[in-house]
This record gives sequence, structure tokens and C-alpha cells, in this order.
Amino acid sequence: MSKNNLAILGRDMAVDLGTANTLVYVRGRGIVLNEPSVVALNTSTAKIVAVGIEAKQMIGRTPSNITAVRPLKDGVIADFEITERMLRYFIQKIHRRRHFAKPRVVVAVPSGITSVEHRAVKEAGYQAGARRVSIVEEPMAAAIGAGLPVHDPTGNMVVDIGGGTTEVAVISMGGIVTSQSIRVGGDELDQAISGSVKKEHSLMIGERTAEELKFAIGSAYPNGGEELHAEVRGRDLVSGLPKTVVLSAADIRQAIEEPVSAVIDAVRTTLDKCPPELSGDIMDRGIAVTGGGALLRGLEDRLRHETGMPIHLAENALDSVAIGSGTCVENYDRLNQVLIPERQR
Repeated sequence: MSKNNLAILGRDMAVDLGTANTLVYVRGRGIVLNEPSVVALNTSTAKIVAVGIEAKQMIGRTPSNITAVRPLKDGVIADFEITERMLRYFIQKIHRRRHFAKPRVVVAVPSGITSVEHRAVKEAGYQAGARRVSIVEEPMAAAIGAGLPVHDPTGNMVVDIGGGTTEVAVISMGGIVTSQSIRVGGDELDQAISGSVKKEHSLMIGERTAEELKFAIGSAYPNGGEELHAEVRGRDLVSGLPKTVVLSAADIRQAIEEPVSAVIDAVRTTLDKCPPELSGDIMDRGIAVTGGGALLRGLEDRLRHETGMPIHLAENALDSVAIGSGTCVENYDRLNQVLIPERQR
């Protein structure tokens, strides 16, 4: 057993530091951790109470001295110290030892981040105990994870809809030709749902309930069949008492129309900026859709309807970025060119 443990020590890893979930891929072992990017803090002692799945269950249900924080907002680090502690917790959870040989870490980040945010991600990696931190852009990682031939001189288009950001990019010859990153993702859909329920039914619902509604009956395109309905419980704003309302899929579709349109506009803008040779390739090969948001019912049909392009949903849509970043770790030397070069510190 001890020999096996030694083999795991110092293993290189890839981290998909997502707004909603953090995934860690360890070289030779695949994805070993997939937990919500949530930390529960005791505000009076500044101690971490829980991280990941346990902490997510606490959102909206904590006493005043404990807060459940999501340290990443819109795909970037909003709270540096907590992100670093969360990263360290996840890395140590995998290694189970305090004194591990320092691994090389590849971190996936949104393509539109500033150099300050870029530095913050690297710093968090170093503080969490990495020997070397490399950065790969999320759309590139998503394309590799979805199995697109990114090194070929043909146009590959990927749409990665995450929790906080949507990344649209055209990739050719191991580089991003044109890309657009918008700060709209799954979280935005949840907010739109809770906002709409509040406005239309005077009912307050929490972010977890909104997310559950989205999974249950959310859709981006009418399917022509029978519309789904769901009961939702919350607090009546008029009486202040708990109340139940029945919502239909059409209500939710109307609620999320704005963020869904924003995603479609980003796809159109990217197609518009795409060089003509590559546009022809994309017409043949279609657009790959990945990320948790890709699982929204009817999104493929809606994109197909709006762009006229063939749309393919990646089979591992939720894990594409982590698998792509992990592939960079497995073939570090061959895929080194897709990583962002080390900036002078």
C-alpha cells in the first residue's frame, strides 16, 4: 500500500475552477473530485466549517454566524483568500497528507480574464502548494475534452456554458482564432427564474429552489409535446407565510429568455468574426456544445434554429473542461503549446 501511496505523491493535476463546481483531475487516475465551489465559514472565528457538497447544502439555511460563500463569481476569483483555502482543501483531500511532493498544476480559466485575475489564479495555485502553475483557457480545454481535433488546420467551434460564464471560441491549429466570453451562465438562469417567480407570483424562492426548477422543467425551446409543470414552495411576499405555486415549462422559458438570448447572441457574434475559410469548416463540422448549461432542454434545437448550423452536444458535457485540462497534464510536452505562456512575475 505504501508503495502505491508514494506513486500518487507529487502527481500532476488539472483543476477546473468553476463558478458552480470544482473538478480535479489527477494524472493517471482521471477525475478524482467533483464538488460544488462553496465554502461555509464561521464568521466569528473565521474558521472553515465545510467545503464542497456539505457546504452547498447549507446555502440559505445557516444561522447568522455561519455563511455559505461561493468564492468564484462569473468564472473569476471574487474572494482570493477563500478560493485559495478551498483549493488547498481539495488538493489535500486528494493527497490525504500534509507533506506531499509539490505537483504541477494546470488550471482552466475563462478566456476573457484580465492579467490581474490571471495572476490571482496562479497565486492561489502556488499558495495551495503547487510547484508550477500553468493556465489553459476554458474553451480550449473544453474543445480538447469534447474530442475536437484542435491541432488540425480546420475550424472547430465550441460553446462552453458554465455556471458563471459562457465561452464561445473558434479554434484552429492549437490556438484560439476568435473568442467571446460573456458573464452569463447557469447562475444567471437561476436568478432569472427566482426574479420572475417573485414578480409574477409575489413568491420569494431561494437559489437552490430556482436551480431545482431549472432542472425539472426549464427549457430553451418549445418541444411541441405536453408541457411539464412543477410545484414550487416559497414565502408569499404579501402575507409573509409559506405558499405553493404551480409553474409550467412555458413560464420558466419566458423567465430565462433574456440570458438564453445573450448566449445565442455570443454565438452569432463569434460566427460573424470568424474568418471565411473557417466558417466553411464550421458549416461542415458543426458546433460542439459543452458545460452544465448545455444540458438545458431544447438548447440544441434553439441554437440549430437560430444559427442554421449542425449542433453536437459533447457526451461528457459537464466534465469536458476538466478532461481537456487533464489531457494537457497527461501529454504535458505535446500539449504545452495550448497553455498560456508563463508571464513575467
